[in-house]
Amino acid sequence: MTQVKGMTDQQLNRALAELMGWKLVYRIDGNETNEGTEYWETDKGFRQVDFWEPTTCQSDSSEVQAKAIEVDAQWYLNAISQVVNGYIPEGTWEDDAIIAMINASPRQKAEAAYITLRKDVGNSGT
Repeated sequence: MTQVKGMTDQQLNRALAELMGWKLVYRIDGNETNEGTEYWETDKGFRQVDFWEPTTCQSDSSEVQAKAIEVDAQWYLNAISQVVNGYIPEGTWEDDAIIAMINASPRQKAEAAYITLRKDVGNSGT
């Protein structure tokens, strides 16, 4: 599976927005403390994207997760398990693994969505 280790939050935001088919329309360059601000055109209008910040992530995170599940639900389940639990179960899912997946952080959900959406564009990675 595609690995997202080492990607900054903004790099993952950008990659997910692109995989969702959104278009970057405006960028305010950052400084030493941040990577700047980007505004994207989506089918729901213009917006910033942030898939895990507690104040803004809920709708973006849900939207990208829903898209990943639509693309390939089983792949997404395997990806979220890999991200959260460090493995993909063979056979029956353990209760602890399921609970960890339900309690995944927004960043972990975004990583799993990225893995799933990357797979859909023909690059499942290793």
